[in-house]
Amino acid sequence: VQLQASGGGWVQTGGSLRLSCAASGRTFRAVDMGWFRQAPGKERELVAVMPWRGDRPVYASSVKGRFTISRDQAKDTVFLQMNSLKPEDTAVYYCAAKTNSASLDKILSYEYWGEGTLVTVSS
Repeated sequence: VQLQASGGGWVQTGGSLRLSCAASGRTFRAVDMGWFRQAPGKERELVAVMPWRGDRPVYASSVKGRFTISRDQAKDTVFLQMNSLKPEDTAVYYCAAKTNSASLDKILSYEYWGEGTLVTVSS
């Protein structure tokens, strides 16, 4: 499974961006997909994940109410709509996917990772 993320960029505080992640190669329908981010000098952290079964997504508390994750099953694509962006949202955002039954919210659960896309929010 290869993951290609896109949609990052520069935006002012309060602005919006939409990230996309397309899966290709040997894709699986039963794939949990999500977004993580890593800010300079910080550890990678969960942003939002979407289970393949259609259960409720899981969000980091810092983005609840501002970010929305969605997916297009037919196209093996997951999206992250980011609204009301803040400078502390500045990070490299990574798309990730897993086919196992390990915890949705654990970074180590994810087997496949995209290259990352930079999001910069200026104050």
